[in-house]
Amino acid sequence: KLLGRIVAPSDLEDILRDESADGQGREETLTLHDHTYGITSDPLTQFALLLSALIHDVDHLGVPNTQVIVEQKSLAKVYAQRSVAEQNSLDLSWDMFMDERFDALRAALFETPEDLKRFRQLVVNSVMATDIADKDLKTLRNARWDKAFHKEEGFVESEHDSFNRRATIVIEHVIQASDISHTMQHWHVYRKWNESLFVEMYQAYKAGRSQSNPVDFWYKGEIGFFD
Repeated sequence: KLLGRIVAPSDLEDILRDESADGQGREETLTLHDHTYGITSDPLTQFALLLSALIHDVDHLGVPNTQVIVEQKSLAKVYAQRSVAEQNSLDLSWDMFMDERFDALRAALFETPEDLKRFRQLVVNSVMATDIADKDLKTLRNARWDKAFHKEEGFVESEHDSFNRRATIVIEHVIQASDISHTMQHWHVYRKWNESLFVEMYQAYKAGRSQSNPVDFWYKGEIGFFD
């Protein structure tokens, strides 16, 4: 429920400056800001997450990256055979977003070129986080988590870097949770999307695009989502 309550940075500043403001309201706003590492105070970050959720599977080919690399060698070469589907989705979607048809939207969203640059960094990081099959990326994310929340003795970093590291981790986990959120929703919602994925993978198997029949591993895969 990331958008359950938006506290814009300007609102936060106004509350801090207004000595007559309700004390409980000030405290709640500051607590919410701190506990979410500033995400609830940044509508641009929230929109970046929403856009990332919409675009992260654009032009998906119905097979995992391992098969995309086999079938789409030229595309795989462009992205050095790493997170090919995710990077392809990003490029296609960003090109569309930068089209002149959306000039007015971008003008409303970004006051400065720095805003646009930060927004792109957020979107890229979020979409890339949906590649949960890449073991190297997973190792890097786990190491970042340990560095942020399980400090080694003697490790010192600035409060600013620590805050940003934790915010990055939260954003990654929010988009990952969203990617498999059907597993936590109503049974009928779960069945709808579960069946769609099963049919997609079974068709790939029947077409010779996958060596594994989903019938043989399906329940283990679903348990893996929960884990």
